[in-house]
Amino acid sequence: MSTLLHVDSSPLYGGSISRELTSAFAARWKASRPEGKVIVRDLNATTIPPLDAAWVGSVFTPEESRSAEQRQTLALSDTLLAELFEADEYVVGVPMHNFGPPSVLKLWVDQIARVGKTFSYADGTPKGLIVGKKATFVVATGGIYDAQTQMASFNFVEPYLRSVFGFLGVTDTTFLTAGGVQAVNHGKVDRATFLAPHLQAVQAHANQQAV
Repeated sequence: MSTLLHVDSSPLYGGSISRELTSAFAARWKASRPEGKVIVRDLNATTIPPLDAAWVGSVFTPEESRSAEQRQTLALSDTLLAELFEADEYVVGVPMHNFGPPSVLKLWVDQIARVGKTFSYADGTPKGLIVGKKATFVVATGGIYDAQTQMASFNFVEPYLRSVFGFLGVTDTTFLTAGGVQAVNHGKVDRATFLAPHLQAVQAHANQQAV
């Protein structure tokens, strides 16, 4: 049975472009795999604390030596890791905030980037431990940050996510970007008109992943 991990990070919910697109992806993915399972992780509905000394100390304490308090400190991280490893494929909704991923998504990454779990330094060389997975990142940006545009160098979303997931072993990645959302927000473009080609793109990609 195939499993999809559906992650959303936009705080806008019903007003979110990225959420609408990831929902369309997940719906088409499930329709193509009636026996499949979808795990939903809403990062805005999940309390994810920033890393602190207690968390770091718990991670570097051998598992068999951890106290009950240390195990509790890592409980959320362990849950998020279990979702990653259970899923065969990920779809992640990413609104651009200040040229980068939203803070809740960065907090999630901090919880799942764990030495000995998702990466190792065997022989001093970094090695990703999440293997055989596919990831689709559905990005929504207010402006246009495509390659060769004037603002391309301000796009830190794709380089960051491609690098960090590649470091963790997920190298089969696709980025589908809905750029220019501010035109919708300012009433210059109808939302349905704006969404139409992007909905088609995410649904087509979901179908391709079923092949």
